[in-house]
Formats: sequence, structure tokens, C-alpha cells
Amino acid sequence: MGPNMTLSWLIPLVVLLVIVLSIYMIKKNNNDNKINRDNKESALNISDKRYANGEIDEEEYLKKKNILKNK
Repeated sequence: MGPNMTLSWLIPLVVLLVIVLSIYMIKKNNNDNKINRDNKESALNISDKRYANGEIDEEEYLKKKNILKNK
């Protein structure tokens, strides 16, 4: 056994680690996007309810709606 044989396990381990970390980051990013999308819809629903209840006028409602849809 030479010096190359003792480190031959290191390269596959590093490759496996990179693959696992990549999958983790992709899944985490997808979950973050879903959470943000749900929050945006919730804010839009809140604005809809506030407008329906007369808490905000049409101008403010349309302004908030445009801001929330463009994010």
C-alpha cells in the first residue's frame, strides 16, 4: 500500500458530500420559495378582506394589490 492507496477513499467521499449538499440546498430553496409564495397570498387575502370590510379605500387596495402581485 502506497501513499495513494490511503487517500483513494477521499475523492469518492468528497463527491458524495457535494452531491448530498447540492440536493439539500435545492430542496431548501424550493421550500423557502413555497413559504414566500404562501405568505404573499396571505397578504393578498388580508388586503381583500380589509377592502371588503371597508377598512381601506379602493386606491389603497389597488396599490397594495399591485405591490403584492409584482413581488
